[in-house]
Amino acid sequence: MTRLSLATLDALKSDVIKPAYDPAGVSVGIVHFGPGAFHRAHQAAFVDALLATDPRWGICGVSLHSKGVRDALAPQDGLYTLAILDEKIEYQVLGSMREVLVGPEDIEGVLERLTRPEVQIVTSTVTEKGYCLDPNWELDFAHPDIVHDLAHPQTPKSYIGYVAEGLRRRYMAGLPPFVLIPCDNLPKNGHRLKAAVVAFVDKLDATLAANIEADLACPCTMVDSITPATDDALRERVKAAISLEDAWPIQREAFTQWVIEEHAHDGGPDWASVGVILTDNVPAYERAKLRLLNGPHSTIAYTGLHKRIESVSEAMKDAELAQLARDLMLSDVVPLLEAPKGLDLTAYSEAILKRFRNPAIRHLLSQIAWDGSQKLPIRLLSSLSEALEKGQEVSRFGVPLAAWMRFIRAKAVAGETITDPLADELIAMGKGLKDDLSDVATFLAYRKVFPEALANDSRVIAAVEGAYQTLLSREQVAA
Repeated sequence: MTRLSLATLDALKSDVIKPAYDPAGVSVGIVHFGPGAFHRAHQAAFVDALLATDPRWGICGVSLHSKGVRDALAPQDGLYTLAILDEKIEYQVLGSMREVLVGPEDIEGVLERLTRPEVQIVTSTVTEKGYCLDPNWELDFAHPDIVHDLAHPQTPKSYIGYVAEGLRRRYMAGLPPFVLIPCDNLPKNGHRLKAAVVAFVDKLDATLAANIEADLACPCTMVDSITPATDDALRERVKAAISLEDAWPIQREAFTQWVIEEHAHDGGPDWASVGVILTDNVPAYERAKLRLLNGPHSTIAYTGLHKRIESVSEAMKDAELAQLARDLMLSDVVPLLEAPKGLDLTAYSEAILKRFRNPAIRHLLSQIAWDGSQKLPIRLLSSLSEALEKGQEVSRFGVPLAAWMRFIRAKAVAGETITDPLADELIAMGKGLKDDLSDVATFLAYRKVFPEALANDSRVIAAVEGAYQTLLSREQVAA
């Protein structure tokens, strides 16, 4: 079958949504690190809408590891299909990704692109671990990539290293810094990213670090849209829907949200015109999303996997899991949150539960379970800590934590791999467990996940031990 490309756009079925602009006439004004499924389904879709009236903002994607996206999209002139899965399923071809570079293969090409005057924005979806931060949310100077980049700043490996060298070259060329917009699930992501960049540069050039501290705009953001991974079933579905072959289509739910902190950017994109929310209170949106969507998502992932359920929508058909998610959100988390102006937290929670039940989205629990050591502190432990401070009941928080512990133990015993930056340590820990309540103490003593004050609180210990014993008992009955 003929492949999707600029030359074959006219061969698309009539009901496929096509770019409302000529992709060949778009210039690159945004460099994005981490052009994976979420970025291409989310930020790239907002940019695609923007290009209809302002062709300056095409995207250059930069992969720091894999060449897969580049190799898939290059023969397609950067075009790909977005399947929007809801009660009505739509297919849209996006053309905002105008170039994809692979950092390890073309370091100088990436740095040259970062230094072009027309590039005014650098965005990122490199996952929590891609920012090389320590448990205190500060730059981890012991991280191997940071150690390398400080020794060899002109041939960076890390996202932080690329940003720092790109900014240095812009200053040397007399260009203003680009606006740095992180789009990962980190609390205060803009503030923490800027602090990390400044700390990195300060080790090399204190004067430049001071200039960056004064000049660099790095707004906080919040992003939201459920984006399951691409599989062969989606490829076949898209092929039938568009009548062309697409090597790497993507899928997401209809709901999508991007909140950006208001910031000065003369001549920048008109984000509001394409539905981006500009606000002076990103933290309120951020906490609502992280704790009411991501926290329950992780809860459903580990408890669902324990029941051998594969996807979120299937887990929501389990009455016990659906009730757990709803109670956690409305009874435990909502009372802890400040509602941003215009957002009803109860209605927001109910809307999230409806999104979880969406049968058109097959979001694998195994995918959500990735990187648990990095996600749990942000998604669940932050709420748990505040609940303890306010004297709230915390027993339900013990359920996802215990389920994560059983998840690690099961993977370790089975000799299976886990996707987590601390995988080796977690697998070693899992192999040494006694398969009784003493396991809980072993996990709670692991300071890379559990802060000491929280782990030593008797209410937390009781909550996790209670949930852990329930899971143990269920396994024994099932055996």
